[in-house]
Amino acid sequence: MSLDFDSARLEDPHLTESHQQWRSQLRRFVDKEIVPHVDEWDEAGGLPGELWTKAADIGLLQLGYPEQYGGTSEGIDIYHRNIVAEELSRTSLGGLLSTLLSHGIGLPPIEAFASEDIKAQVIPPILAGKKRIALAVTEPSGGSDVANLLTTAKRDGDDYIVNGSKTFISGGMGADWFTTAVRTGDEGVKGLSVLLIPANLAGVSRTPLEKKQGWWCSDTATIYFDNVRVPANNLVGEEGHGFWVIANNFNAERMSMAVIMEASSRVCLEDAVNWAKERKTFGKRLADHQVIRHKIAQMKQRINATQSYIQFCSRMIVEGKALPGDLALLKVQGSETMEFCAREAMQILGGIGYMRGNRVERIYREVRVMAIGGGSEEIMRDLAARQYGL
Repeated sequence: MSLDFDSARLEDPHLTESHQQWRSQLRRFVDKEIVPHVDEWDEAGGLPGELWTKAADIGLLQLGYPEQYGGTSEGIDIYHRNIVAEELSRTSLGGLLSTLLSHGIGLPPIEAFASEDIKAQVIPPILAGKKRIALAVTEPSGGSDVANLLTTAKRDGDDYIVNGSKTFISGGMGADWFTTAVRTGDEGVKGLSVLLIPANLAGVSRTPLEKKQGWWCSDTATIYFDNVRVPANNLVGEEGHGFWVIANNFNAERMSMAVIMEASSRVCLEDAVNWAKERKTFGKRLADHQVIRHKIAQMKQRINATQSYIQFCSRMIVEGKALPGDLALLKVQGSETMEFCAREAMQILGGIGYMRGNRVERIYREVRVMAIGGGSEEIMRDLAARQYGL
């Protein structure tokens, strides 16, 4: 049996006909609207604006959001979302998901905690692909140290006055709103709140972060707030409860990243196997050399283990039993597997793998951001250890 992207997927007994139909629909969209342009968009350092409306046309942006705001939520579960991460990752275009689907982390806090007026104003145009939103938490002073962020929001009558900056913000240059973590109180977790800040307010400015190792097509920005006057009605949740508003995202983001990394690992496996079958050295195919066969076997072994962990965590999410520590360790499992497979695939491809314009080279560039973004491997391990009483 050939080891391609699909055949290297372990069968999941929980996938239904609905899931398979969604995969087929999404794959047709990806193959038509994204795959032919991967090299062009990667080199250009961005995505075309019309991609959002095209994604809305097939229901990608609306997946899992309430129908009253234009979403599609009936019958949607974690498996539908996993398929999104798999199929978009098949393109190898790092930064595609973080930009095209930046509302996946910027919008859930609004849906869960904002006022009805704010929801009605913001959610429908985002799901229609007409507006965009980004999550603005990370600061130049400390990436993962959310509890000690420095951007301040001082109450002044019916407004908050916001000062500070955010960086590494995915979707930041094209966003119309920022779901922004701010300090409204004293030091520590209890002093944090979340504000929805329109990008067109006076005092909001932004600069692109263009010289990245990977995620070239990702719209990544540094955002500056200089005495920005934000209506107090834009408070998301209660004042002082901002950390829990933000934390509402953590598990879903880490689950998605794990699936992205597993799918990227399968891309590396597929391309390595195909090359090993075609390339000849010392009078025989690469695939006939034992050292190459062992590399491929080890890649498949780690991919199998990661898929099994994904299936376990997915089932726990469906049953409402998911533990943050398990999802944190799943993210580490994913990044370690992706790093191993990208390295081994690069070794198998040799010189051709070092040339721009192939999937393995592109994925090799993305390894580090996946091991850091959404919570670094070190922080994920520590989180899991604390959950288990250490």
